[in-house]
Amino acid sequence: MGAARPAVALGETLDDLEAKVEQTNDELTAANDKVTQIQQQVDDNQQRIAEIEAQLPDARAAAAQSIRAQYKMQQGSQGLVELVLSSENFFDFLSTIQFLDSVTSYNTDQIQSLVDLTTELTNTRTDLNSQLSQAETERQNAQDALDSAVAARTALQQEMAAEQARQEAEAEAALQEAEQNEGQTFQTESGNTATVQVPESSNSSSSDSGNSSNSNSSSENVNWQSDKDGFVAKWSTRIDAYLAGSPLAGYGSAFAAAAWDYGVDPRLSPAISAVESSKGLYCAYSHNAWGWGSVSWGSWETAIYAHTAGLASGYGGYLTYSMAQKYCPPNASAWYSSVAANMAMI
Repeated sequence: MGAARPAVALGETLDDLEAKVEQTNDELTAANDKVTQIQQQVDDNQQRIAEIEAQLPDARAAAAQSIRAQYKMQQGSQGLVELVLSSENFFDFLSTIQFLDSVTSYNTDQIQSLVDLTTELTNTRTDLNSQLSQAETERQNAQDALDSAVAARTALQQEMAAEQARQEAEAEAALQEAEQNEGQTFQTESGNTATVQVPESSNSSSSDSGNSSNSNSSSENVNWQSDKDGFVAKWSTRIDAYLAGSPLAGYGSAFAAAAWDYGVDPRLSPAISAVESSKGLYCAYSHNAWGWGSVSWGSWETAIYAHTAGLASGYGGYLTYSMAQKYCPPNASAWYSSVAANMAMI
């Protein structure tokens, strides 16, 4: 895959925030599901809790009676020797012992039953309440994270919209200035002389609100959703047609492939070459068709990839008036309009 294709300069950051919103939304959904699941467990166990609570009065009464009986037995029971002497025979003695043991065991079971019921009730309530409280906390944390991500995304979108509006206003002003100077010459960054060109859509009345600035947005008419092969096939044909008869003729696939790899408008580098060197015809340095400093390259393909990479890293990868001010400061308006006009030809 190529680099992310920004519609505006901060596009990658917006993509990150979109992913964060999606992630936190998924986490909130999971937290809500967990709360629902535990609440269902609470509801399911409520019947058992009600059963325990219903049994407690009888269990308490039985335990209390057993405790009293145990106490009386302990206080009034005969010693073992007396019990032997009072028995008519050994079998009577064994029967008496078994009876007393059975009564004691019964009383102990009643007391233990109360303890078990009370313990079960306490543990069940405590465990479920603890789980529910933790789940509610996790849900609130997830909601807070989602709210934070949405707020950050909204703030960035507003910032991007303001920046986009500023760029469009600057571009509109630059094109109107270029209209007034159309056909005149200006010095490019490479030191060559170029004629001021204006995109066809700007030749209508400047009062027409639909002209110029949006028509040359670097992301417009470029479909980044296709695969690389489809992208290169489409744009290499158009770029080759545009460069026909020039020293850069036949390098459409190199321009298109480099544009895909670096996320740059495929029209931008060829259009700059037209303004700066008449598509490679007048180069101050070997294979440098773009007025790119004092750099020379050994081949057009190497130069194309280097220039496209530089457009991505240093200029945002698409045409804006801010880019023109940075690329060709002395004649930014003429340069911007002329590059836009050439991009419109591709």
